[in-house]
Amino acid sequence: MAHVDVSRGYLAKLIAKTSESLASAYAELFSRLPGEAVLNVDETGHKEYREKFWTRCFRAQLYTLFRIDKSRGAKVLVEVLGTEFNGVLGCDYFGAYRKYMREFDVLVQFCLAHLIRDVKFLLTLPGREDRAYGRRVRAALRELFAVIHRRDKLTAAGFQRALKAARQQVLKAATTRVPQGNHAQNLAKRFREHGEAYFRFITTPGIEPTNNLAEQAIRFVVIDRRITLGTRSETGRRWCERIWTTIATCAQQGRSVFKFLLDSIHAYFSGGLSPSLLPSGP
Repeated sequence: MAHVDVSRGYLAKLIAKTSESLASAYAELFSRLPGEAVLNVDETGHKEYREKFWTRCFRAQLYTLFRIDKSRGAKVLVEVLGTEFNGVLGCDYFGAYRKYMREFDVLVQFCLAHLIRDVKFLLTLPGREDRAYGRRVRAALRELFAVIHRRDKLTAAGFQRALKAARQQVLKAATTRVPQGNHAQNLAKRFREHGEAYFRFITTPGIEPTNNLAEQAIRFVVIDRRITLGTRSETGRRWCERIWTTIATCAQQGRSVFKFLLDSIHAYFSGGLSPSLLPSGP
């Protein structure tokens, strides 16, 4: 077999052309984000030489989109979703999401899995009252998840009644007999100010109580970052956004990444219509 010497410059040009072929499909998904009824969002660090960037993952029902920005703050959410986002944002308790929620009256479902981790931290504190408080809140949360796991054994009405009762027990446990320690007081304050945002899934169909969908979608990007050590330019960032979006969305829909790339490149060089990352069938 003949040896093919692929130079670094040739490979860079090939990647650049492939990236350009995916631009239209990426832009189509990007334009749909503000109109989604439900979005799960998560972020992770991104390296570019000595500069720190952030990769944010937006996971919708039919697709997943990645966006790399210099900022980790709420202004990125404004740039991507706008100031009139009417859907529900599934996310962790990071300050950028709370700011976006507060300033633009956005509905949020805070991740209950992250909350449980914070409650478990109370059990490691030296104070006996802090640990007792943590155990009470953890027990109430466990009962809430036990109701969720019993969903198939309950009627729809019975399930809703059980969920609401379990929610009230969580709120009661988290906001009464609170120790004076900072950690316990901060947790109680979180429930008083944002308690409803932890239980949006009870009253809104299609909402998950955790942010696992976005966390799982962004996992392979974290692995990619560790292997490649990041990017070197804006061109590299755009390539990562587009290829990661393509890989994640095709996997989400059960489509072939290779075929989509082949169709995109063929359309790019032939001047044809670029394929869409949205499903074509019903």
